Amino acid sequence: MKKVKFVEPAKLYKTIKNELDAAYFDVMEKGALIDQQHLKTFEVNLAQFVGTKYAIGLNSGYDALHLSLRAAGIGPGDEVIVPAHTFVASCSAIVNVGASPVLVDVGKDFNINVDLVEEAITSNTKGIMPVHLSGFMADMPRIMELAKKYKLIIIEDACQSLGSSINELGAGSWGFTGCFSFYPFKILGGYGDGGAITTNSEEVATYAKRMRYNGEDRMTGEYHGHGFTCLLDNLQAAFLDVKLKHMPEWIVRRKDIARKYQEGLSDIPELLLPHYDRPGFDHVYQNYTLRSAQGSMFSNFLIENGIEVLTQFRKPYYKHSALNLTDRGFPETEALSREVCSLPMNVEISDEDINYVISMVRKFYEK
Repeated sequence: MKKVKFVEPAKLYKTIKNELDAAYFDVMEKGALIDQQHLKTFEVNLAQFVGTKYAIGLNSGYDALHLSLRAAGIGPGDEVIVPAHTFVASCSAIVNVGASPVLVDVGKDFNINVDLVEEAITSNTKGIMPVHLSGFMADMPRIMELAKKYKLIIIEDACQSLGSSINELGAGSWGFTGCFSFYPFKILGGYGDGGAITTNSEEVATYAKRMRYNGEDRMTGEYHGHGFTCLLDNLQAAFLDVKLKHMPEWIVRRKDIARKYQEGLSDIPELLLPHYDRPGFDHVYQNYTLRSAQGSMFSNFLIENGIEVLTQFRKPYYKHSALNLTDRGFPETEALSREVCSLPMNVEISDEDINYVISMVRKFYEK
C-alpha cells in the first residue's frame, strides 16, 4: 500500500542538508549553545519577516502566549476572549496567568466569529486573543476596531500562520504581540520545540528577554522579577534561521499544492474546501483543512489507504471536564469538530503523492 506522510522532516532535511549541517557545525565548533549570536541574528530576521521592530525567541508557542499576557498585565479578575475552536494552549495560557477565558464560536473559516465578539465583552474584558488557524488570519481589521472602541489588548496567536497577511500586514504585526510556534509540524518547524514573540514595543521586548531567562537582565545581572526558563536554544535558532530564508519559496509551493487539491476536489458537494474569497487576505496553507460531511468515516478511509491526516479537534477542548471551562453553546465549533480533516500539506510532498491523495478522496465519494 502506498504511504503518504502528513509531513516528512527527514525528507525536507535532505533538500537543505548542506545549509543545516553548516549551521550545526558552526554552533558546535564555537560552543555557542545558550543566548548566542545565532539567536540574535534569527530574531532580527524573524522581526523583519513578520514586519515588527522586535522578535524574542522562546521555548514554545505556549511560552509566547503566556509571557505576552504577563507583559500586558493581564491576571486575576480579568477576562480574555478566545475562540472555542483552537489548540488548548491558547486557553491554558489565559488560565495560567489567573485570568478567565471567555469562549466565542468560530466562523466558516475556522477563525473567531467577529460578529459574536462584541456581545461577549464585559466590564472585566481586558483583551482578545484571535487565533489565526491553518495559515489564514482572523479578521484583524474588525478586531482592531473593537480593540480601539473598548480599549482592549490584542494578543495574536499566530502559531499556525507565519507568513500570512491581510492587506500586506503580516500575522503577528497587528496586536500588542504576535505569538509563534516552531513545533516541527509548523510551516517554520524546528528540530524540537520553539517559539517567539513579535512586537513593536521595546518595553515588551525587554520584559520578554528578561522573563525568558529567570527574570535576569543578562547585561547587568540584575533581576527584574520572578521569571521562567523558556529561552529558544541557540542551535534551534541557527536551524530556524536557515529555514526562514526559504519561507517565501515554500509558501509558493504550499499555495501550488492547495491549488491542486482545489482543482481535484472542488466538484464534490460533501466537501467544504479551505478557499476563502476575501480580498486582501493571504492564505499560506499551514494546513489544508477541509470539512467532510462524512466526518470520521472519511478520515478513517484515508488512513486505511495509507494517507496520514489530522482530525483536530474531534473533541473540543471545552468538553474536557478537567479543564473546568464554560460551554455557552458553540454550534459552528461543534459542527466542524465532527467534520474536520487536514490533508497532507508540506513542501516536500511529491505531485505523485498529491495525486494519490486526490484519487483516494474521490474513491471514497464514488462509493
